Amino acid sequence: MSNFTPAIEFAPADEIRRFQEAQLCSMLDYIARRSPYYRALFAREHIDPAKIRTLDDLRLVPPTTKEDLQRHNAEFICVERERIVDYITTSGTLSDPTTFAMTDRDLERLAYNEAISFTCAGGQPGDIYQLMTTIDKRFMAGLAYFLGIRKMGASVIRVGNGIPELQWDTINRIQPNTIICVPSFILKIIKYAEENGIDYRRSSIRKAVCIGENLRETDFSLNLLGQKIREKWDIELYSTYASTEMSTTFCECQAGHGGHHHPELIICELVDEHDNPVANGLPGELVVTTLGVEGMPLLRFKTGDICQFHHEPCPCGRTTMRISPIIGRKNQMIKLKGTTLYPASIFDVLDNVDYVENYVVEVEANEIGTDSVTAIVGCKQPSDELIKDLKDKFRAKLRVAPEVRFDTIDHIKQVSFPEAKRKPVKFIDKR
Repeated sequence: MSNFTPAIEFAPADEIRRFQEAQLCSMLDYIARRSPYYRALFAREHIDPAKIRTLDDLRLVPPTTKEDLQRHNAEFICVERERIVDYITTSGTLSDPTTFAMTDRDLERLAYNEAISFTCAGGQPGDIYQLMTTIDKRFMAGLAYFLGIRKMGASVIRVGNGIPELQWDTINRIQPNTIICVPSFILKIIKYAEENGIDYRRSSIRKAVCIGENLRETDFSLNLLGQKIREKWDIELYSTYASTEMSTTFCECQAGHGGHHHPELIICELVDEHDNPVANGLPGELVVTTLGVEGMPLLRFKTGDICQFHHEPCPCGRTTMRISPIIGRKNQMIKLKGTTLYPASIFDVLDNVDYVENYVVEVEANEIGTDSVTAIVGCKQPSDELIKDLKDKFRAKLRVAPEVRFDTIDHIKQVSFPEAKRKPVKFIDKR
């Protein structure tokens, strides 16, 4: 196998398990010596890390939460300050941003992670990637993509997010074959191309590696967003899932059957609301233990993301576990008229209505203690008929419909892009 198609990802399940348990022992020894936070945790909980030898033994350790990272941020750092070469913060989607300290070795690991992920998605030396995400503003993802593409031996064009005119000028000028972006932005550059006479179907682009939004349902079929992109533009679509805390990416292969686990980089568990393991095939909250991280390794970190694991072998030949599309975030679960859903399912409907220019979704507790959900929508010609049409679309997809009201496109844009946030705000939780 090449350096970027690791042999361990094609090994039998028992070999992968033994490999991960050996890596876990090394990680525990490291944090027991170097991490102020975990040394204190082990002492407080009377845990001898040397006795944790198997993946099942991990259950003896209390999980690490986002709140722990915020309250004790500096105590997670395991190296001297002069060894830190890059400071990164989380996006703060659900809470205040958290700082991560990266060593040179951590950046090398980050590059390796993206190199094997892009290779998994059919990437190879000589490809040209157009990066439609920011590489500044303390953002890990853009930096990771740049490092990984460079390590893989491919080329990268750092255009950044937004500005469809610049995106198309770059595509026409340099002829990249792959774009990296949020999938809903693909619809925006398609719309710009259609309005400006650009024959996008005959451009150099053959593939999109998509971040930040689901492209697929839990059965791996394309969701409404994915279908709409493919109807407009017949390019290969690859979903990815990652977070700053994990410093690891789950990327689809060409089979499109879920994001592949990289066992040399991360240990994964699924737990229920009581932190107990869920049965095979059931959804749960993803809990991760990072491997090979030097600056701020994490043990049993609760991501807050709900997903499923798939263990059957993939058509690509990899035997590693595959992760489903993210079903939702634990803290964002909504109970609407007796139906449990997550904001992503509401976004999926709104993202695929042509007359919807932008939107935010608000949820608050009503007078009877249940959730009240409102989709606040911007469009050019609002009307009662459009409200009825939107509610019909929600019921067809979700069986229930939130309240719908219109606001100006400009005001929703102001709400969606506050200066302090790196990602657009689509969901406002007032409960």
